[in-house]
Amino acid sequence: MTNKPDTLIILTPGFPENEADSTCIPPQQIFVKALKDNYPRLNIIVLTFYYPFCSSRYQWHGVDVISFGGNGKGRIYSKVTGIRAWAGLKKINKEYHIIGLLSFWLGKCAFIGSWFAEKYHLKHYCWILGQDAKAGNKYVRRINPKGKSLIGLSDFIVAEFKKNYGIIPEYTIPVGIDTSLFNETAAERTIDIIGAGSFIPLKQYHVFVEVIKLLKEDFPGIKTCICGDGPEMMHLRTMIDIMDLEDNIKLLGRQTHAQVLALMQKSKIFLHTSNYEGFGAVCLEALYAGAQVVSFVKPMDTDIENWHIVEDKETMVRSLRTILQNQDLKHQSVFPYSIHDNAKAAMELFDYNLAAIS
Repeated sequence: MTNKPDTLIILTPGFPENEADSTCIPPQQIFVKALKDNYPRLNIIVLTFYYPFCSSRYQWHGVDVISFGGNGKGRIYSKVTGIRAWAGLKKINKEYHIIGLLSFWLGKCAFIGSWFAEKYHLKHYCWILGQDAKAGNKYVRRINPKGKSLIGLSDFIVAEFKKNYGIIPEYTIPVGIDTSLFNETAAERTIDIIGAGSFIPLKQYHVFVEVIKLLKEDFPGIKTCICGDGPEMMHLRTMIDIMDLEDNIKLLGRQTHAQVLALMQKSKIFLHTSNYEGFGAVCLEALYAGAQVVSFVKPMDTDIENWHIVEDKETMVRSLRTILQNQDLKHQSVFPYSIHDNAKAAMELFDYNLAAIS
């Protein structure tokens, strides 16, 4: 019988630098907070490899976070980061009773986590969260994982990983949302269409602009906005200017998580133009905010109420036009996945049920 505290180790490329940092991997930080809320007696230690950019140790909502600050410092420093993570794990293993390790994304963190777990006979699960399921992930070959050690974020991710690597993740734990983050009072739906995310090619925000241009023919006063920032910002500004959409599309820049949720509650439709998505938490947040969701990617095999899946830009325009023309459109909340249920599902994998709050 050990007197060492039960401890779950989470390995991640990045983590919020403080409790006010709401824009760093919001779905994962909400998940970690839900773990702590539901299992207050469980000691949780997060090892974050690349962000924050400095080495430090700090508390985050009662969770112990160790940052190695390994971002942007070259291959040699990346190896040093791996060595430091290994040393940190050995130290933790001496001081605590590790019930298991959970890695976010199948990458360097999962490589270190799986190696350490094998050496010390510990449980390790890797949560495949998005682009790590695509073909060409070198860490799949390096780790050579078994399906029983893999968690897919969605049915789409499970199918994608099977297609690319011939391995079927045995578990599926979808993204969840925390309803306590939303305003309780209803807001007027003054925004016709909203988008939110990083301005990178994968997200295809040029499609968003092109779609609004086509919709303007039927809805000349259409009001839309996009929350986010990134390398595509100037290109999008240029497109908006050339297409004469300054009065129709507002680029709001980076917003806090709370600001994005408040804007969703003022919106009729959330438009997600990404051509690849593990499971966009923003889509679930928009559904709970009462917005209709239109996207290219279907995350789960089962249909989700008020979530409209389209095949291409033309069908996207038709779907949006139909929704905007609906004078009887209702804006009820849709809540398919609770972050607290997902936290409990994850802890069941580690056979840990102590002091779970129901």
